[in-house]
Amino acid sequence: MSLRKKLANIAAAEIGVREVGGNNRGPKIVEYQSATWLKPAPWPWCAAFVCWVIKKWLEDLSVREGLSLRNDKPLNAWRPKTAAAFDFIRWAKDKNLPVLGRSARALAGDLAVFDFSHIGIVIRDQSADSDQIITVEGNTNGKGDRDSSSGDGVWRKIRPTRLVRSYVRITEL
Repeated sequence: MSLRKKLANIAAAEIGVREVGGNNRGPKIVEYQSATWLKPAPWPWCAAFVCWVIKKWLEDLSVREGLSLRNDKPLNAWRPKTAAAFDFIRWAKDKNLPVLGRSARALAGDLAVFDFSHIGIVIRDQSADSDQIITVEGNTNGKGDRDSSSGDGVWRKIRPTRLVRSYVRITEL
């Protein structure tokens, strides 16, 4: 299994997590937020979810070896810790990872940074003839917006590629 597919599988395993006790709250949300540099609190957590997934992914020795990350110090220095979706583009450029435009064909494990300051993880390779991607996203809901009274959480989403600002492709080093 490819390294990026492993990343997609970790994200997909979180589908169904929901906020508990109010907007942007709950034990699992705090866990996601703890993967960032920002103290957990009721703030939007889509980027925190992606940081947490990457942190979990890096616990796999084969992933660390594939990325040439051999001990804890480079591991923590390498992974993103941002609470902002657009910061993933800067992080990728700092790590010499490809940042691709919306016209690129998305692959499982790509990070999809959306124009509306949101981020998700692509879980299935985009069909060559499709203008949609399938993602897993935190801090969203079945309708596709954020901060709703219907209960935000981690959802599988189908999004049109016109909403994508950039894809970050984590590649083996």
